[in-house]
Amino acid sequence: MNKKKQQQSTGQHTVKHSLTDAPKEVQLAVDLIYLLETNKVDPELALAALEIVKTDLQAKLQRKSDE
Repeated sequence: MNKKKQQQSTGQHTVKHSLTDAPKEVQLAVDLIYLLETNKVDPELALAALEIVKTDLQAKLQRKSDE
């Protein structure tokens, strides 16, 4: 996971945000975006692939709930 800290100035205080403090789904999303961007995957292709992945994961969840 990317552990870079981002600083945001709020008046006299500086608030530090860390990806490690983010929810797991945000961490995974950032990793996936990084993977797609570094491999220069066309956004339309990525969205089509993500729809397939979403359908597959939904089917797995359905099968799990049917057990």
